[in-house]
Amino acid sequence: MLAGVRATAAEGTTFTVHNPATGEVVAVVAEAGQEDVDRAVAAARRAQDAWALCGPSDRGAVLARLADLIEAEAEALALLETTDNGLPVAETRGMAAGAAAILRYYAGAADKLLGQTMPNDAGGLLLTLREPLGVAALITAWNAPLVLAALKAAPALVAGNAVLIKPSELAPRTTLRFAELAHAAGVPAGCLSVLTGGGAVGAALVRHPDVAKVSFTGSTSTGIAIAREAAATLKRVTLELGGKSAAVVFEDADLERIGEVAPGAAFGMAGQDCCARSRLLVQRSVYDEVLERYVARTNRLIVGDPLDPATDIGPLISAAHRDRVDACVREGVAEGAIVLTGGAPPAHLDGSAGWYAPTVLDGVHPGMRVAREELFGPVVSVLPFTDEDEAVRLANATPYGLSGSIWTRDVGRAVRVSRRIRSGVLAVNSNTSVYLQAPFGGTKLSGLGREYGLAALEENTELKTLFLAGTA
Repeated sequence: MLAGVRATAAEGTTFTVHNPATGEVVAVVAEAGQEDVDRAVAAARRAQDAWALCGPSDRGAVLARLADLIEAEAEALALLETTDNGLPVAETRGMAAGAAAILRYYAGAADKLLGQTMPNDAGGLLLTLREPLGVAALITAWNAPLVLAALKAAPALVAGNAVLIKPSELAPRTTLRFAELAHAAGVPAGCLSVLTGGGAVGAALVRHPDVAKVSFTGSTSTGIAIAREAAATLKRVTLELGGKSAAVVFEDADLERIGEVAPGAAFGMAGQDCCARSRLLVQRSVYDEVLERYVARTNRLIVGDPLDPATDIGPLISAAHRDRVDACVREGVAEGAIVLTGGAPPAHLDGSAGWYAPTVLDGVHPGMRVAREELFGPVVSVLPFTDEDEAVRLANATPYGLSGSIWTRDVGRAVRVSRRIRSGVLAVNSNTSVYLQAPFGGTKLSGLGREYGLAALEENTELKTLFLAGTA
């Protein structure tokens, strides 16, 4: 899609998009090739200079109008996303509202790109400026395509960059509509294009010498490959990758509340969430009580038709992905894990789709794959600990460091433990560690750079130092 207009690929190739809940084909979409990438990058370069010269309030006003248009189409966008990726409509309605909120935040941040002035001994004025990078390639994941398009495009655009969005081929339709609405809101032709297709399209963008920045959300293995390729042209890179986050429960926590709300942090989006608390670490003195409450709440979750507002968990993105998740669970059981609930596709649902019951595994030890690797499915591994030192050791015993929760009434303990856990974001007595106003990103194999907040503006700008002499 160039200039807000859907077009056929230069080579005429297409691919199909399937509804994960039914398997039916819901769209036939153009598959971009190298010629399409070259054309989109060239258009972005031509358009970016003029866009950067617009006043920041003008760029912010465009984003505000786009937020209005998304709110006006929120229900249609939610239904479109649900039939693309299988998330329950209750969740995709929240995604549409979230996308609009992101755009409004960055519309208001348009004039918040601040530089500094610094004292100096040369008698002049020493200051810094924030300038756009140029053309940014934004590669998004299928689990939240609308939110990710807004999250990556808004700070890049408001900072004066042009953007090329490459959505996942599994769920591209809300991104295509996002681009149409962006141009209706006033984003200039060439400043926002969408290139649909598989990994080859993303690779072509990463290699392109005229792309200055790559922002990617997805698997760690793909993120590492992008970083290697981007190094050849020293592109700026922001990588939001995998996670194996822990919910750490101490004996003094509100156990009733944990039992009621903590499963939501693991099974929302059917566990296909990089921030999912897929490990539950519980102090031994309250282990049995927490586990009983947690399993009871998990058993009340409704797995079913994602178009039903009462549904809590829809299908995984595909039956093939469901089978990978199931194979990991079976491997864990073979190693000694005990299935307390779930552990298989629900018997009442179509086995040809990606359905999988929310699963809780006891008897897990830290070296198991189910305890260390991201399964990206509705599976929680439960491990006991004795004291703070063991809790921290277990929380850090994965190659990831994205998110997590600490549950305790002891403020001192909350401070001590949060400072020792290696994670980009954490929450205390809450499932939520991602906030629009605050930087978000990971450590270790969970990624590089930060999104959200004013930090995202910095990630999309170049810092220039300027000295103005005090004498002519």
